[in-house]
Amino acid sequence: MASQPSYDPKSPKALDEGSKTAPQEGSVQVPLIPAVHAAHKPSWLPWAALVKAYGYLHRPILEMRRARMLATLNPLDVDHDLPSSKQQLMPEKFWGDQEPLSKIPFQILSGHQHIVSSCNFCVNDTKLLSCSYDCTVKLWDAVDGSIVQEFEKGPTAPVVQCSVTADSRRITAAAYDKTLRTWDLETGKQLWRVNHESFIASCQFSPDGKYVVSGLDMDCGICITDAKNATTVSHIKDHHKRSVTACCFDSDSQKVASVSLDRSIKIWDVTSQATLLTITEAHTNAISNCCFTISGHFLCTSSWDKTLKIWNVHTGEFRHHGACVTLMQGHEGSVSSCRFARDTSFLVSGGFDKTVTIWDVGEGYRKLSLKGHSDWVMDVAVSNDKKWILSASKDRTMRLWNIEEIDQIPLVMENKKALGLKVKQCELCERPFSIYESDIFSEVVTKCMFCQMDAKDLSAEASSSS
Repeated sequence: MASQPSYDPKSPKALDEGSKTAPQEGSVQVPLIPAVHAAHKPSWLPWAALVKAYGYLHRPILEMRRARMLATLNPLDVDHDLPSSKQQLMPEKFWGDQEPLSKIPFQILSGHQHIVSSCNFCVNDTKLLSCSYDCTVKLWDAVDGSIVQEFEKGPTAPVVQCSVTADSRRITAAAYDKTLRTWDLETGKQLWRVNHESFIASCQFSPDGKYVVSGLDMDCGICITDAKNATTVSHIKDHHKRSVTACCFDSDSQKVASVSLDRSIKIWDVTSQATLLTITEAHTNAISNCCFTISGHFLCTSSWDKTLKIWNVHTGEFRHHGACVTLMQGHEGSVSSCRFARDTSFLVSGGFDKTVTIWDVGEGYRKLSLKGHSDWVMDVAVSNDKKWILSASKDRTMRLWNIEEIDQIPLVMENKKALGLKVKQCELCERPFSIYESDIFSEVVTKCMFCQMDAKDLSAEASSSS
């Protein structure tokens, strides 16, 4: 980032010893006092002249300070060169990655007094939902970053996760006081509260808004609650061998995926009340989070082993080939969270290395890393229009990143060129996907990875039935 040189007022400069001073343009000429003998009284400058000279020198300094302050007050003013950090009055940086070729504008949202543990987009991406270890759940305006509402009768302990229904009418939050609470988003009124005997590590609404699933710590299980009357639909204890870290519904609200410190993945069927599949030793360390694609055929998991994996949970192909995609070399520390874009064109992850990473899912490479948080990234979210990414951090802030022009960023373009990639559109789902130009089949490949796998699954089912 370019920096402005510090202000150095012009002053007379001696040409050599005993020579006259050469006046410089724009400098203030203070009358010289001639040398006098001891017998003579020294000549004094009038007070008016001194005050006038001080004003000429002081005013430019004040104007520069004012300009610096105004420049730092606009977080999305990415075209303005800020002064160096030594002189900057407000040390906030308003670029994402500080590398010259990957500047991403973003807005900082400050208002929580402790770790921000979870974040979501809602109300057609115009509002943001967050919760924190400061025992609060807050609703924000996505445009100006102001706090719109803090929900009444909040938990008395740190809040670990919050979720919102697809229609943005209700929200739920789980806290370390072993409670699960639900509010009306518009009025802020609490609708119900459920007390568990175990700590709640995770919670999420089903896409149809009928259920809330909770991941339980000491029970090593999950609990599915009716979102309307707060009655228990299913309570599966000892579902895993160790504490559950995260859980989520598929797009049909019929299956629940859960992950655990025991490094396993389980899929539970809501209707049949049975475990559909189990993947043991899915990672080499604890699994921190999980999320489904919109089709529900693929599940992404993030882990403390610094990797993310995408699993085909529709056919059980993982039993023979493992994960269909393993995303590595994107984080230098444990990966805390993961979210697919709505059309599955990219994946976003947050990590304890303080970065947010955007992945090209089709080719399995890191597209861009967003830097700026000063502590762990706890959670990430993607707007429905794919123009914004929201990240929550241990540094007590959220950041709203504008990725609308990500494919025009020089660093992203250079990475694609270096990998020999070109972008095509899937003929079935119409989603963009990348393919290597050097691939001899690049001209005949017309489907994205997910549609290819779905077609392969249908073909296998047809052959087995015949």
